[in-house]
Amino acid sequence: MPAILYLIPTPIAENALHTLPAYVTEIVRNLDVFIVERAKTARHFVKSTGPAKPIQEMIFAEIGEHSALADAKQVFMDAITAGKNIGLMSEAGCPGVADPGAAIVALAHRAGVRVEPLVGPSSLLLALMASGMNGQRFVFHGYLSPKRPELAKDLRRIEAQAKQLDQTQLFIETPYRVQMVVEVALEVLQPDSQFSMAQDITGASEQILSMPVKDWKNLKNFQPEKLPAVFLVGKPVNK
Repeated sequence: MPAILYLIPTPIAENALHTLPAYVTEIVRNLDVFIVERAKTARHFVKSTGPAKPIQEMIFAEIGEHSALADAKQVFMDAITAGKNIGLMSEAGCPGVADPGAAIVALAHRAGVRVEPLVGPSSLLLALMASGMNGQRFVFHGYLSPKRPELAKDLRRIEAQAKQLDQTQLFIETPYRVQMVVEVALEVLQPDSQFSMAQDITGASEQILSMPVKDWKNLKNFQPEKLPAVFLVGKPVNK
């Protein structure tokens, strides 16, 4: 049988295996070649599904920021030559979206390998669903600038795009810069702009806040958790 590249979603919160459909975990159990963003996390996830083979007999090729893409591509080519199915996994959520896995998906298409995306959680879509903002037109920016002056410029720019195009603007941030993002956003965004923050979606510490900037400023002693966050800027759909 021709090889298949499975695009495997992973839970986006701790102890959230229940957020994956049963058919996804069944596919994972029967694979033994994985291309992943981070091997340690991937092994932990695969082990939690009750795989058919011992973890030690499986191949985990990293394609993360500090790994050689060439090595992962070679593992991919060796696997499809042997007729083995392959699993592609992000650190959390859906592979190929805000992670480096898109390069392997593109390689699969060039090689004529069937690509099968599987159903699972995406923090971006879940945050958009819960924001009350425009879900018909939206743009994802990845990470904005990590420095305050440049971040302020980025936020003003995407706010202008949101209002001119009626287009929800999404971006993400690491745990230790979340507080700074909230502070700068409240300093530079217009009072009537809708600002949303989602953390630990589907997890025990889930927090989703979406309101005009002027209402954010009324929150007393608010401090976000030191967890990754999805931020959105736009306007409510009824405005």
